[in-house]
Amino acid sequence: MNPAFFKAFPALLLTAAALHAEPADELIAKGDVYYINLQAAEALKYYLPAEKLEPNNVRLLVRISREYRHLMTDATKPEEMLRLGGTAVGYAKRAVVFDPEDPEAQLAVAISYGKLQPLEGNREKIEALYIIKNAAEKAIKLDPRSDLGWHVLGRWHKGLADLNAFQRAMAQVAYGKQLPDSTYEEAVSCFEKAIELNPNRLMHYIELGRVYAQMGRTDDARRFIAKGLAMRNTEKDDPETKREGRELLARLH
Repeated sequence: MNPAFFKAFPALLLTAAALHAEPADELIAKGDVYYINLQAAEALKYYLPAEKLEPNNVRLLVRISREYRHLMTDATKPEEMLRLGGTAVGYAKRAVVFDPEDPEAQLAVAISYGKLQPLEGNREKIEALYIIKNAAEKAIKLDPRSDLGWHVLGRWHKGLADLNAFQRAMAQVAYGKQLPDSTYEEAVSCFEKAIELNPNRLMHYIELGRVYAQMGRTDDARRFIAKGLAMRNTEKDDPETKREGRELLARLH
């Protein structure tokens, strides 16, 4: 055993003890600094000890769910992404149990299921459709000015509108459930509302551009995607959103 380890071990213990000795609100504030800098693993080093002190703190559970989604974005292996996504869903669901009237908790459920859905089996994907829509609509009802709530609902409408009649029929035959109906027009309305509420999120513009591309409104698609691409990255998923936007823009003609 390396002798240096024994010298460092008391310091490690003191560090861990100091974290647990701090009040939860101080730990949360320190974690927030790392969240702002998009350092999810570092943020969790403060959020998770705070959770032990305040396990029923809804806003803290929402924060932890968000950071596990951010770790999911950085993961490269599907099994790791699935594990992290499941953890994010678990924390979001706990937050809703403690306060079903909290719009951020409902939004955390919708976003977490949305991130996890592509990695799941078809049956789970169909079940998630209902959970995502229900949680997003609750979030908007509780906070009509939630631009993220409108964004999630817009993505939901786009995803359903993308399915053709054959895919819908196959889903009903295989799983005994008729998929909900939706239209691109409903998706457009949601993304326009999100932009109205918060014009500073680039993902609203790029996602609206993607809907217009599906509708054959190429000029509008180019305009909104270009607008999003010109904006500064501020959120964890912005680089990936821009990559998808650039790829679509290159295909439009």
